[in-house]
Amino acid sequence: MAKVAIIAGGNKIQSRLTGVVEYAKNYLNHVEIETNVIHVHQLNAQALITADFSDSTINKAHEIIAESDGIIIVSPVFKAAYSGIVKTYLDLLPRDAFRGKTVLPLALGGTFAHVLAIQYSLDPVIKELGADTIHKGRFILDQHIFTNKDGTYEYDDEARNGLDKTLKKFVSDKSQVQG
Repeated sequence: MAKVAIIAGGNKIQSRLTGVVEYAKNYLNHVEIETNVIHVHQLNAQALITADFSDSTINKAHEIIAESDGIIIVSPVFKAAYSGIVKTYLDLLPRDAFRGKTVLPLALGGTFAHVLAIQYSLDPVIKELGADTIHKGRFILDQHIFTNKDGTYEYDDEARNGLDKTLKKFVSDKSQVQG
C-alpha cells in the first residue's frame, strides 16, 4: 500500500485549512492509500525555532516523511507566500528528504491574487528538497469551505471538483502508487 504524508501548515486544528487536510486524507483513504498528517503547529515549537534535531517530535515527523511515497503540503497563503509554520518545518528537513517522492502543494487563501504563491514561493523549496515530481498545486478560496457547528466541513462544488481533479491526478501518478 502506498503511503502519503500530509504536512499541515495551519496554526490551529479547527480551521478551513483543516477542512482541506481532512478532504485530502478522506480521498486518499477511500482509494486505500495510507495517510499520516503532520500538524506542524503541534510539533515542539522551541525545537522548530531553534532547529533542535534531537527533539522526538521533529524526528517522528521526519520518519513519517522518510517512510512516505508521496507528500501533500497544505498551507494557508498570507501576504502572497505560504505559511511561516510550513517554512520553519521544511527548513529542518534533510536536503534530499523528498527524493523519490511525488509532492502535491495545496493552498488556501482569501483571494485569487495569491494563486501564484504555490508556483513562485513553495515549488522552489520543494525542488530544493529533491522531489522527483511536483504536481501542479491547487489553490482554494477559503470562502468555498464552510465549517459546520459540529466541527465538520462542507465544500461547495468548485472546491470539491477542484480537489477531486487534483487528488485524482496525484494518485494516478505511477511513481506515487508504486508504494
